[in-house]
Amino acid sequence: MAKKYLGLLQTDDPLYDYLKYDIQPQITGFIESPVYTAYRLNGSNAVYLYEEGHTNSRVIGKYFYSERDENRETAANNLQKEYANLETARRYGFDCDPFYIARPLGRNADLGELLIVEFCEGELLSSVITRSIQEKNNSLLFDKLAVLAHFFAELHNRSASCSPVDFTQTCQYMDKVIGQCRPLFQENEAEDFYILRDSWRRRPEMWEDCQVLVHGDATPENFMFSGEDGLKTFDLERSMFADRIFDVGRIAGELKHFFLMNYPDKFAAEPFIGHFLWEYATHFPDREQAFLSVTKRVPFYMGLTLLRIARNFWIDRNYRLQLINEAKKCFQEDNI
Repeated sequence: MAKKYLGLLQTDDPLYDYLKYDIQPQITGFIESPVYTAYRLNGSNAVYLYEEGHTNSRVIGKYFYSERDENRETAANNLQKEYANLETARRYGFDCDPFYIARPLGRNADLGELLIVEFCEGELLSSVITRSIQEKNNSLLFDKLAVLAHFFAELHNRSASCSPVDFTQTCQYMDKVIGQCRPLFQENEAEDFYILRDSWRRRPEMWEDCQVLVHGDATPENFMFSGEDGLKTFDLERSMFADRIFDVGRIAGELKHFFLMNYPDKFAAEPFIGHFLWEYATHFPDREQAFLSVTKRVPFYMGLTLLRIARNFWIDRNYRLQLINEAKKCFQEDNI
């Protein structure tokens, strides 16, 4: 996890007392004179790592009221939402190995709508994918994708509700992403995506499953592996009840993206996507039927993921256009 050294936290900083008296005792017990070093994570202005020098204990601080969001009311709502989401997910049994969701340690509205969570150790999925590509070690990625698939199956199956999926909400999210990509579209291309959206809206399989708790931000930066079959996750700000394929299709789309960036063969990701979906289906009574159900819906969510990535202005324009083209192909597919 990339980090930038910022320096020591001064004892007259209000954050110092909050960490010392409210957070530190939950981790190591009370320390009379803790020494905190601050780091900014992943180039973000809103997420920080704080390391205590005597114990080497670490916590993550996420500021919801920051340059990222200067609306205090929105920031406060997002803080409360993520705190509640972490507690809710952990109550489904994800407070112990092998699948672990980071424990929220505190929240402080006066300190920039600050959320403090446990620091998790392990190797990020993004690192696993990169290392697998660089070392030409397919088994490494196959193994970790099986672990990730098992985690998702447990999260989704433990939280399954009686309410049917409301695909309208996903279509509304697609409308938002289409709007963000408009500067890249050719003439009438947005309309093409709306037509494809409506085609998927008419498919009964997009409405038939029950709502489950989804992670909501299933990107390779939010999953960490420890040991052979351990997995840790965090950043549940966007967690919600939705179609299970919201998570599964997001991972499939992220795999597609990673391999598109690193291989001239645009089909290089397909064996890994297929393996991930098959492993996910393993954890259902009828594996083949589950696999069929999943693969019918995955292309839509893969396309949505590729569009979501394409909206990022810091990515090379030509590659963003390639992502849009691949997204359209996903929406046009009946099966992957």
